[in-house]
Amino acid sequence: MGILHDDVVIITEPEKEGDPSVITINCPDKTGLGCDLCRIILFFGLSIVRGDVSTDGKWCFLVFWVVGNSGTRWDLLKRRLMETCPSFSSASGISFYRYELQPPKPPDVFLLKFCCYDRRGILHDVTEVLCELELTIKKVKVSTTPDGKVMDLFFVTDTRELLHTNKRKDEVSDHLKAATGNAMISFDIEMVGPEITACSQSSSFLPSVLMEDMFHLEMPDERPSGVVTSSSVSVNMDNSLSPGHTLVQIICKDHKGLLYDIMRTLKDYNIQISYGRFSTKQRRNCEIDLFIMQADGKKIVDPSKQNALTSRLQMELLRPLRVAVVSKGPDTELLVANPVELSGKGRPLVFHDMTLALKMLDTGIFSVIT
Repeated sequence: MGILHDDVVIITEPEKEGDPSVITINCPDKTGLGCDLCRIILFFGLSIVRGDVSTDGKWCFLVFWVVGNSGTRWDLLKRRLMETCPSFSSASGISFYRYELQPPKPPDVFLLKFCCYDRRGILHDVTEVLCELELTIKKVKVSTTPDGKVMDLFFVTDTRELLHTNKRKDEVSDHLKAATGNAMISFDIEMVGPEITACSQSSSFLPSVLMEDMFHLEMPDERPSGVVTSSSVSVNMDNSLSPGHTLVQIICKDHKGLLYDIMRTLKDYNIQISYGRFSTKQRRNCEIDLFIMQADGKKIVDPSKQNALTSRLQMELLRPLRVAVVSKGPDTELLVANPVELSGKGRPLVFHDMTLALKMLDTGIFSVIT
């Protein structure tokens, strides 16, 4: 089966203002592809208001209606989506599916050191630049000195894999200087070795009691039919409507990254989606229908597996982020925990959105540890 390379991802911008853009993807299938695509769309600051997914297990067809970012770089988004689709080998302009023989090499990690004079919102300004330049923030440490200077340490990876070059380093420096102006004092980037990378991925510093409180969620009573409900989320599993698939029906309130949260959960459970439909109704109500099966090609009939999946879906949709505010004398700590895929990838733009919220609230940040 062949398909023109340019037709793998087609992005149609709206004819009139206010209408969604349409992203159409036609490529070979793999378990977790929907999660990977939704993750990229979320990273570009877009919200999915409607979606259709179908696959025969080998080839898939996906359509996403997206809104939310007037400054979206559509050509770059298309390139990143195409890179995420299973590989192709090209012959005479026709692309054919080619299996990956080896897992991808882990990206190089760099330590970005940025020193500047402090002002309200400057941490978000720096973070926004790094995100726009497609630098993925793995870990952050920020400290403020008594004389009003800030030292930011960012462990980052480069989606473009060019951060080892002087040209790319100069690009980052120029953008940071443009965003911070005369506040910038010094800047440096260096690649770090595996021993430093390992240290940067140390265990959580959160107190165990607080961790239990943040990650504990009182689940409502579960019914034998596989239904889990709450005031804002309903998850229902039904095996009577399809001979080969389990139907998962979800009704909930919309939030940023909703479809990503669902796809991420299914990917972690190694669940395959054969057909799915997502739509946003009035008052931010969302309805999702998914026909799914396990990796062995069978529907989910075990009640314990049904309850485990429905409970996990409800938890992720009720609390996509865990947030706690702790008072420590004159200081206030904001603790934010976000889910991580089994692949090791964290939720996109969490640090960006957190610093943006604090900037909008005119709240100063004098220390950060992640």
